[in-house]
Amino acid sequence: MYIISSYSIAVFFTIITMLCWGSWGNTQKLAAKTWRFELFYWDYVIGILVLSVLFGLTLGSTGDQGRGFVEDLGQLSSSTIWSAIIGGVIFNASNILLSASISIAGMAVAFPLGVGIALVLGVIVNYVSTPKGDPVMLFIGVALIMIAIILNGIASGKMAKESKKSSSKGIWLALIAGVLMSFFYRFVASAMDVNSFEAPLAGLATPYTAFFIFAIGIFISNFLFNTIIMKRPFVGQPVTYNEYFKGSFSTHLVGVIGGLIWGLGMILSILSAGKAGTAISYGLGQGATMVAALWGVFIWKEFKGGGRSVNMLLFLMFLLFISGLVLIILSGGN
Repeated sequence: MYIISSYSIAVFFTIITMLCWGSWGNTQKLAAKTWRFELFYWDYVIGILVLSVLFGLTLGSTGDQGRGFVEDLGQLSSSTIWSAIIGGVIFNASNILLSASISIAGMAVAFPLGVGIALVLGVIVNYVSTPKGDPVMLFIGVALIMIAIILNGIASGKMAKESKKSSSKGIWLALIAGVLMSFFYRFVASAMDVNSFEAPLAGLATPYTAFFIFAIGIFISNFLFNTIIMKRPFVGQPVTYNEYFKGSFSTHLVGVIGGLIWGLGMILSILSAGKAGTAISYGLGQGATMVAALWGVFIWKEFKGGGRSVNMLLFLMFLLFISGLVLIILSGGN
């Protein structure tokens, strides 16, 4: 199987992860013109599952390092399987709430609040489990990002007040999503031998197998989580599976592409964990908050008309986010 050979490549891949995780929400925004997010989300989950199979049968089955995808599936312990599945279930619960927040409050609000909190808490959770990198530099970077999240929340509050719209539901959904999302990566990492992807211990999974089992956890749990939200939506009328199957091919394709984009980011992130450590790999990937905020501010114009004070808050948010991400990268360079 293919594995990452150096820290610099790992950082490069986590930057791609950041771009993927910060950009998939655009597909939801596009689909939202004719498609409820609950229906979009089914195609998104299918996209993740399809990509996990494709990577397992290609990069996960070539080369002479580690175990092949099919061979690895056959030797997994029950604890490994359950760890990856639980990671998928936790991620799915958090991501559905994040998608709901995007549909209500927009990308520039949902991502910095939800994924930003997931970044801060997730780095702490993953570092405690697998310490790797300079802790002082790492956590100063996290602190700067936390301040950036607070500034984004202030800017969002000003926009809600000025437009006389209540986005409190979207904000609360993002906050809950962020807390849940901070824990999923730890379970996926626990299913792997992050210290030796080249010769993983018996019973543990390679990154490709862990990603596949994780995707199964997402897919199976979606029958529960998404069905509940379809019947009791946060906003609007209930939607049915009949409506889903009436969707056009192009509408379904947008959702699948969203899942492929996020899934690409996930597999690159866990591949990078072997060289960068789970805290740094996860933390840099969740820099997606900045990418999504850029999309929301400059493409979807979600802060249009906010005035000088809002623009200054957004400028400071981006500055602190970038500074924090740079420190996280440097923390693992020793």
